[in-house]
Amino acid sequence: MPLSPPRLSVLDLALIGKGQTARDAFANSVRVAQLAEERGYERVWYAEHHNMAQIGSSATSVLIAHVAAHTERIRLGAGGIMLPNHAPLPIAEQFGTLAELHPGRIDLGLGRAPGSDQVTMRAMRRDHTSSDQFPQDVQELQGYLSGDSLVAGVQATPGRGTNVPLYILGSSLFGAKLAAALGLPYAFASHFSPQALRQAVATYRHEFQPSEQLAEPYVIAGVNVIVAETDDDAQAQHLAVRRGRVRMFVQKGIDVSDAQADDILASPQGAQIAEMMRYSAIGTPGAVKEYLDGFAVHADADELIVVPASPGIEARLRSLELLADVARLVPA
Repeated sequence: MPLSPPRLSVLDLALIGKGQTARDAFANSVRVAQLAEERGYERVWYAEHHNMAQIGSSATSVLIAHVAAHTERIRLGAGGIMLPNHAPLPIAEQFGTLAELHPGRIDLGLGRAPGSDQVTMRAMRRDHTSSDQFPQDVQELQGYLSGDSLVAGVQATPGRGTNVPLYILGSSLFGAKLAAALGLPYAFASHFSPQALRQAVATYRHEFQPSEQLAEPYVIAGVNVIVAETDDDAQAQHLAVRRGRVRMFVQKGIDVSDAQADDILASPQGAQIAEMMRYSAIGTPGAVKEYLDGFAVHADADELIVVPASPGIEARLRSLELLADVARLVPA
């Protein structure tokens, strides 16, 4: 059964703010991880996205290495590596290297989406059928990390014997069934794709088969979080985030004013954007804590991975501080 209260972790997209560089975003990611370590969060994960001007975590393993060198204890990992973009062997080598440098601290979440648009997918030389091999690729990767390679005569060095823990990421029944069949933890992307959350988690728990890595099912669910001292401040931040989402979906090179963004948010297209952020805890610390406790029950989750959604790094850090206080997190 899920832990009560659930563990709390952080998903960091290494956001590149207006007027900032990727280097600024990486410095901010170090600050986020250091605060998460200091305040008792379970782990920080970084997502692989490509061709997105506002997201700096595309070279996920490199970013993890940088942050790991500036922290001491907190677990760090991919949330996730989009495995169809890569051959399993180099991913085993990359995360095996991380595990050797930072033993006991590295996670490897795996997804099968491209993490990009169709044009970018072609630029990465990715075949559109690559995702069909995802289950086999996961098992091949698992073999490299355990030292029991499924490919005769090929071992991952570094990687062999590190047993980096794997997590299956998803937003559909496919990932839930695969995680259950392989006996791996399952992380659901409910922070941006909420529709199948409860059905996928129920399927995963019902079909779970124990493995060497995991004896019982373990669920992580994503949720957006904005915590502020006042509800007015939190709601103002939320509006700024929603306007920013609109601008992300508008054709590049077209400026969108706040008034135009609000008109779009009031349209059917805006309703789709709102639906993406259905699971969002917005408000004062007490209100957010109450929401997250209820969401953990709703999602049947052992752990929540929060996405600090405030529009600036100082506000994101403050949000994580306030949440840690009200959740009474205890540093390791």
